[in-house]
Amino acid sequence: MPTIQVNGVNLYYEWHGPAGAPVVLLVNGVLMSTASWSFQTPVLSRRYRLLLHDCRGQGQSEHPAGSYSMYQHAVDLVGLMEALQIEQAHVAGISYGGEIALLTAIHWPEKVRSLFVSSAVSEVRTQLKAKVESWIAAARLCDGELLYRCSVTDNFSEKWLETHPNWGELSIPRYRQLDMAAVVALCESFLGMDCTASLPQIKAPTMVVVGECDSLKPLDPYARLIASRVPAARLVVLAGAGHACCVETPSAWNAALLGFLAEVE
Repeated sequence: MPTIQVNGVNLYYEWHGPAGAPVVLLVNGVLMSTASWSFQTPVLSRRYRLLLHDCRGQGQSEHPAGSYSMYQHAVDLVGLMEALQIEQAHVAGISYGGEIALLTAIHWPEKVRSLFVSSAVSEVRTQLKAKVESWIAAARLCDGELLYRCSVTDNFSEKWLETHPNWGELSIPRYRQLDMAAVVALCESFLGMDCTASLPQIKAPTMVVVGECDSLKPLDPYARLIASRVPAARLVVLAGAGHACCVETPSAWNAALLGFLAEVE
């Protein structure tokens, strides 16, 4: 299991793809791990040097006690790049990972060759706050099945769930194994996300992607707000997709990212 110490925490990471290719970082959503990119890893690694990692509190990385912050995750990401001697990379993230990517591009512009932000927000408004607080309540009860049931309709569209009736049966065992104290810390750190005023500082070429049916972090106000504030950002709406659009419509999500990277390169 490859791990490296960054800012006093052991972070798990994986390399995929040819060593000499441009580096692309994929940054996890809050309940994801490196294994969650199964629809992306084999496709992207054909042309790019792909770096996956679990942030502190996730998956196979260390789960330190205490509170986290979104800014700390960005510090960790830059620290990971430096520890692995990556001067600059294309940074792509979904949801929680998209927010980490935004903060990285704001505070370390020299590290970000391009920015691909999917299903993310630059601030947390009332309805989103209430939804995430319900996740936190379930996690505080240490009830993995309840956490799944509280979050599943936020993360997936109705049509996709109808066509995947066994998704709960497959997912609930994984949710039961989550470190619930870490889930609480991760979700609470998200509630402090607020970088809208700093979006115009982003210098990297940027694409903002959102699922048409995303009910958790919808096009309006969140994705459109980011795209309108980041200079020259492009907005792409994936038809029929919910919040977890890299899972629901992986071909369209991958095509958007690959097309964007090809233009930047």
